[in-house]
Formats: sequence, C-alpha cells, structure tokens
Amino acid sequence: MKSILIIGLGRFGSHIARKLNAMGHEVMAVDSNEERINSALDFVTSAQIGDSTNRDFLASLDIGSFDSCIVAIGDNFQNSLETAWLLKELGARKVIARASSGVQEKFLLRNGADQVVYPEKQLAAWTAIRCSSDTILDYIEVEGDYSIYELSLPQNWVGKTVAQIDIRRKHGINILGVRKNGMLDLNVTPDTLLSPGASILVLGPDDALQKVFRL
Repeated sequence: MKSILIIGLGRFGSHIARKLNAMGHEVMAVDSNEERINSALDFVTSAQIGDSTNRDFLASLDIGSFDSCIVAIGDNFQNSLETAWLLKELGARKVIARASSGVQEKFLLRNGADQVVYPEKQLAAWTAIRCSSDTILDYIEVEGDYSIYELSLPQNWVGKTVAQIDIRRKHGINILGVRKNGMLDLNVTPDTLLSPGASILVLGPDDALQKVFRL
C-alpha cells in the first residue's frame, strides 16, 4: 500500500483517486473547490480545501511523507507548473504531472515533474491503434519501439502449442498470457495449448508485431 497525494479533483484527478482507492492505496486529495472535495470523500482517505500554489499550505501537508504526488490540474497550466515546482522544493519523492500539449510537457519536466502524463495524446494513440485492425483488442506502448498487444488468436495457430509456434525464436515476440472465457492466464509455458476463441497477450518490437500479425 502506498500513500498518494492528488492535487486537482476534476474528472481526470477523480478517476485516478477512485482507481487508487480501489487498489487499496491511501489517497489524500487537494482541491480549491469545496464541492469537488465533498464529492470525493467516499473514495479518498483524507481531503483538504486549499491553494496548491501557496507554499505554506503545501508545506503543512508534509509532502515528503507521500510516495508520489500527482498534479492533476487541467484548467490552469500556470497553477500546475507552480505546484509541480513547489512540491519538488518541499521534498516530494516523485512528482507526476498532467500536460495537455508537448510544450506543457517540456516545461513541467524542467520545473519539478519527474514524469508527465499526456492523456489526450495517449488516448489518441490508443484509439488509432485499436481501430487500425479488427484483431487488436488492447494496446500498451512499453518503451522505445516495443509494445504489448492483446490480439485475437490467428486462425492458423488454433490447436497448436506455444512451442510449436516458436514465435519467440523466429521473431523475438513473447506470448505473455492467454485469455479464454474472459479469464487471463499468465502462466504460459511451451506446452500451453492455444484453443479456439482465445486471445493472446504479446510483447515485442513494433516492426515484428506488425509483420507477424499484419497490423
């Protein structure tokens, strides 16, 4: 269990808080809007109304005690930038900030943010990938030129084992999991049988994935 500070309880911040709460983490929420704070009381551990650009207010939260601080402010970039900088100045271990453009991302990384999330850009990439092929069920960009895809099982693989396909040796692609009847099995061995109606979770270089699965 980790202790997370979320600053900004708009739709983005609220969704993060709900997910972290469901995962069993301690969540403290901060927003300048009392109505937003009140609406979040059911899914956060604690909450405070305050101005995150006020150094004294942030200092009173004992910033160094949180495992991560998330700046989810979406309607005022100046406040987001000042908040990220103050958090780092006050000893934040990790600052994750939201950006809505490439320029904002660069400024945040130069002024306190350790990581930047760019929801609109990431969602656009995910949507483009998902709609580019009927076989793609899900997609995660890992790093560099590597990605994880969940794909419908190719017809010519049905009834074969992972060893028979030998996709790792041939193409550098790893089968991480097999989903059958809604259940994901991550215990994949060379003897795992690929049955009709299954989907597979694969990790590999983008060019190899596109070639093998015709993405």
